[in-house]
Amino acid sequence: MRADHGLLLPPEQKAAADAGAKAMMPFGKPFLDYALSHLADAGIGHVILVIGPEHESTEHYFRTTRARRRIQIEFAIQPSPLGTADAVRTAKPHIRDETFLVMNGDNLYPINTLRQIAALQRRGLAAFTANALIDKAGLTPERILKFALLDITPTFDLAEIYEKPASDHPIAKRTERYVSMNLWSFTPSIFTACDLIEPSSRGEWELQDAVRVDMRNSGYPYRCIRSEEPVFDLSSQTDIAHVANHLATLRPSP
Repeated sequence: MRADHGLLLPPEQKAAADAGAKAMMPFGKPFLDYALSHLADAGIGHVILVIGPEHESTEHYFRTTRARRRIQIEFAIQPSPLGTADAVRTAKPHIRDETFLVMNGDNLYPINTLRQIAALQRRGLAAFTANALIDKAGLTPERILKFALLDITPTFDLAEIYEKPASDHPIAKRTERYVSMNLWSFTPSIFTACDLIEPSSRGEWELQDAVRVDMRNSGYPYRCIRSEEPVFDLSSQTDIAHVANHLATLRPSP
């Protein structure tokens, strides 16, 4: 988000982009308000926001507006951005002994898919079809390969995750491709798995590595929920205008 693409952004959006505050990108209200509103519509009432210590303004915003919210919000501070598995581990003190969802703060997930994942009540994840992400969310075919593609068994259990596969990889050449947009249902066993993995080549603790360990140690598969709905991704400044067009039709009430 910090990379300058030569776009003329309004001052408020430029400030959020320069700070790397994707989830707080203003579209009338912060992007995260739209995401939380979808969660509330899906019947979810308790959210833990994992934020860095430099994002005090995020915590201040949600604490000062909490009286008007349908969702109870807590905060977990991740001291350093050490990866997605480390972010999940940071939230552990706030999690009860039950299943819970994990998702990105810079994605707007469809309400129906959120409901399905919340109703799963076991290990699992949403498997979004590449065609839906291209046709309905405006992602390019090249960008699909910037995410993780999923190898799924005939019974719709997760077999393997391929992070950012090359265009000539067999998984990338399949007629129907399934994409992980990091919408997960976990049991507390994921915390043990997060503690067992080593940093990746990028020096980060990666969530997909913890998932592999969790599947191996537990002996239970991750169930995949097929979704042909769009996910609107706010990764870079070039996404802002497209996301803004979609959000213009929404009235968030988290």
